[in-house]
Amino acid sequence: MADIDPFRTATRDWLDSNCPPEMRQPIRSEDDLCWGGRNWTFQSAAQRQWLEAMGSRGWTVPHWPKDYGGGGLSTAESKVLKEEMARIGARPPLTSFGISMLGPALLKFGSEEQKTHFLPQIARGEIRWCQGYSEPGAGSDLAGLQTRAEEVSDDEGGDHWLVNGQKVWTSYADEADWIFCLVRTSTESKHSGISFILFDMATQGVSTRPILLISGSSPFCETFFDDVKVPRDQVVGEVNRGWDVAKYLLGHEREMIAGMGLGGGLSGASSSRTLGAALKPDDPLLRAEIALFDVDTLAFAAMSERFFQMFKAGEAHPASPSMMKYAGTELNKRRHELVMAAGGSEALEWDSERSGGGKKARDWLRTKGNSIEGGTSEIQLNIVAKHILQLPGA
Repeated sequence: MADIDPFRTATRDWLDSNCPPEMRQPIRSEDDLCWGGRNWTFQSAAQRQWLEAMGSRGWTVPHWPKDYGGGGLSTAESKVLKEEMARIGARPPLTSFGISMLGPALLKFGSEEQKTHFLPQIARGEIRWCQGYSEPGAGSDLAGLQTRAEEVSDDEGGDHWLVNGQKVWTSYADEADWIFCLVRTSTESKHSGISFILFDMATQGVSTRPILLISGSSPFCETFFDDVKVPRDQVVGEVNRGWDVAKYLLGHEREMIAGMGLGGGLSGASSSRTLGAALKPDDPLLRAEIALFDVDTLAFAAMSERFFQMFKAGEAHPASPSMMKYAGTELNKRRHELVMAAGGSEALEWDSERSGGGKKARDWLRTKGNSIEGGTSEIQLNIVAKHILQLPGA
């Protein structure tokens, strides 16, 4: 569109001037990502500079309203920014569950006080969040959660919540500043007795314990709450109506996980290059498999773009995030299978310096969790079968 061209030119010029060369290098590992938060240590001066530059324009969340720390860009402008960042291989200035999950939920369900307080801090990378959903007895059946929040009064007559229980598979709970958490505030109804609450992980009574995976490391933790005192006004939405918030947020979480299907940064490849160009295997059969994968990746990118446009227009099917999550999960698993196949025996190295500490093997093992986190693949297929395909008995 001609009317977007001036914005593209200005954006291109600004990025060329403000994105440090170091921030244009392919992402080699999670250490290259900036998570932000009050305890974050920047990996380099360039990483800090890039976050501050993008944050000053609201471009860490370009589609959010300016009043809440965003860039106030239109859908078309946000797309241009994404394209121009990809053109120069710019890294995301900030990776954040606050951006990908909590932010959209606050924009829809949060009070004005919650939005003006939390959203600008999220946009600037000042709070790192974790998600308190799954429990030892409430995984796929999330509504069966048992972590309790009871309303009590303190000695001064003020009301607060007292939270007790346990969460599991809490990603980065040991590094997060705050948690958005599902708690049971009523036992009268399974779904209508859940509330969505926010609280500081430094609050007395909160503790975490890491969970190791077969990859040798893990972002996951067990998280325990023992008489955790939470101000009453930190419930998002209505008390006992947190399931509405939870479902909305799950849709955004599944979109985030689906995005892994587009990959990027593997084996020195940028997100704009194909897997075939990155790996260049000699085996003609393997080259054919990789070529098919690259075609499927392009198709998935087109499907993702279509879903995004439909979502913005309010036309997306409510179950679409489940379809996207499943497709992206399987694509990401295929990618790492192919990387391992192309690497041969060298890809099996576990601790050597030349293998980056066994990066290929550890990344491949990590993808096995993609089909569990954010809702298992089996659950996603059931949702697609029932709500999109409308199969009998599904």
